[in-house]
Amino acid sequence: MEKTNMNRRQFAIRLAGATAGIATFGPAMGMSAKSYARIIGSNERIKIGVIGCGGMANEHMQALLKMKESDNVEIAAVCDIYSHRLDRAKELTQAPAFKNYKEILENKDIDYVLVATPEHWHYQMTLDAIDAGKHIYVEKPMTHTIEQAKDIVEKVAMSKLKLQVGVQGMSDDSFETAHKMIQEGALGKVVMAHIDYSRNYTDDFWVNKIDPDVKPGVNLDWEAWLGPAPKRPWDPERYFSWRRYWDYSGGIATDLFIHRVTRIIKALGLSYPDYVVSTGGKWNYLDSVAEIPDTHNMMLDYPEKTTVMLVSSMANDTPIRHVIRGHKATLEFTREGFTITPQESTNAATIGAAGENVGGTELFTHKKSGAEDVTLHHRNLQNAIRKNEALKCDSNLGLYGVVACMMGVQSLRQRKYLKWDAQNETVIES
Repeated sequence: MEKTNMNRRQFAIRLAGATAGIATFGPAMGMSAKSYARIIGSNERIKIGVIGCGGMANEHMQALLKMKESDNVEIAAVCDIYSHRLDRAKELTQAPAFKNYKEILENKDIDYVLVATPEHWHYQMTLDAIDAGKHIYVEKPMTHTIEQAKDIVEKVAMSKLKLQVGVQGMSDDSFETAHKMIQEGALGKVVMAHIDYSRNYTDDFWVNKIDPDVKPGVNLDWEAWLGPAPKRPWDPERYFSWRRYWDYSGGIATDLFIHRVTRIIKALGLSYPDYVVSTGGKWNYLDSVAEIPDTHNMMLDYPEKTTVMLVSSMANDTPIRHVIRGHKATLEFTREGFTITPQESTNAATIGAAGENVGGTELFTHKKSGAEDVTLHHRNLQNAIRKNEALKCDSNLGLYGVVACMMGVQSLRQRKYLKWDAQNETVIES
């Protein structure tokens, strides 16, 4: 039965790729599936296509332009459905500009694509890129649903392509190093991890300025932007502040928690949780039209008998310690890397006037190499393409992050305690 289910899913993936040419961007560009990419020599220039030219994409483009000579890369094409953004990207990169992303995928000279669109488009664009034989850098989260993430993992495994998920914090070596030390027993039995990602907005949260020049049907293709999302009349709030709406985003979970939970998953070597529960709501911005909450907290119990806690508020940005608690010692992530404090040292420590531990402490300190940086994350993908270097955030790690975050979203929206059904790889009520 398990083999039959996999075959059905693989058939669905192939069918999605074969019919990609009649997606919302128009019928002109059907593409045949490919299981290979162009072979790139170590000294050959890597050419990149950018799909989506909004705010985050601009950060990527600026970084890639600076890498042009040092890393021998080139932005060879840009794409957006809003003419003003597309024109700015064309001016910045001096690259050919397209409104239909499939034109980029049909260009045989392009080696990998950056998918920097809203979350609801990640899945289809990634599938299409794989079918076109392109390596991929897809912004986080990898997909908008758990089922989509499972499909992508299977499709990547059937190809020889590299897929990097844009959780750029994985280009900081702290989490790989922490994993090695935890596996060697540095903390003893790990029982809990807690981490946060909070902000403090003044009037309303996650609101982006509306461009007064936008004219749907003239310089913006609204239907193409909606794509696989539910059809709705033009709404500039939804377009410019899409993170506030469930149709296109998982809110705090998929924009912020995905960064944090992926770190913990990597450090502890986790995969799928056993149980997930979320709390929160719109506690401060009561008049906001946003559908997502301004406060979201998640607790995940993993089969390793470890609880992971994630905390976020959009109305108070006071941080909490990013800590992994073991029976023998505690690991705390810092801006410089991490420290490990044995439990017996913690108990024996005395506190100085400035709040520092001044006696009885025996700390191990890791000074990080790398950083949370899009340049390093792209360089890692480029090295994976050229030299088969291991990816910092591959599709499997991307899947585990999507499962954690989307179970959290589902728990919050349904006000239910959820369980991961490992046998059927799906979410059920606990």
